[in-house]
Amino acid sequence: MNNFKTLFAGELQRMKKYHILTASILVAFFWIGAIHLLEIGDISFLFAMVVYFDVVSMSIVMIGVTIFFEKQEGVLKTLFVSPINKSEFILAKILGNLVSNFITILIVYLYAIIFLEISISTIGLIGAVFLIGLFHSFIGFLIIYRSDDFTEMLIGMVMYFLIFMIPIILELFGVIESEIFSNLLFIIPTKTSAVLMEGILGTAKLWELMVSIIYLIAGSIILGYFVFKQFKNFAARESGV
Repeated sequence: MNNFKTLFAGELQRMKKYHILTASILVAFFWIGAIHLLEIGDISFLFAMVVYFDVVSMSIVMIGVTIFFEKQEGVLKTLFVSPINKSEFILAKILGNLVSNFITILIVYLYAIIFLEISISTIGLIGAVFLIGLFHSFIGFLIIYRSDDFTEMLIGMVMYFLIFMIPIILELFGVIESEIFSNLLFIIPTKTSAVLMEGILGTAKLWELMVSIIYLIAGSIILGYFVFKQFKNFAARESGV
């Protein structure tokens, strides 16, 4: 536990050093600016969409960027001579990533509460951000595992967004309205993440919400297994061992 606390504190320091926390705040003000310009009365739906796109994308990006910077500084090489284990290292990374997610969302949420009209489930919001952020943090790890350089990492992230986000966007804007298509989308994580956002608005069907929660929990367990299993080989490869 002491090792984990030290790792988490160090993770926050590195996020500050790499300007990741600063980026989270800047992203929050970007979203605030966009919301302000739209001049919408009740921004509940818009806020849910902001949370959705921010958590899905930034959870992957922040994991990739943090580990890439650490690769450059040779941090991974120290893992073989330090008293920490891979589980503590990975969990500290994910917790730091979730903190970054929550900072962005909290700033936008406070702005919405104070200056605009919003009606969502706060507890549901916290749970949704946690589940979506956890799942996509693991996705970020798996992408960086398979990337030899920064460009390859970015390509992997872009491919994920293109493959899994475009169908959701087509459904969201009514380009495709087929119920069969909508139900088939439950095989991809971006659909279940979107349903959680509908859940905080109170518009999701109960069965859809339950399927989505089970999907993201089970998916996180499965992805976590592969992330933990493959980390030693990844660290060994990057450190030249």
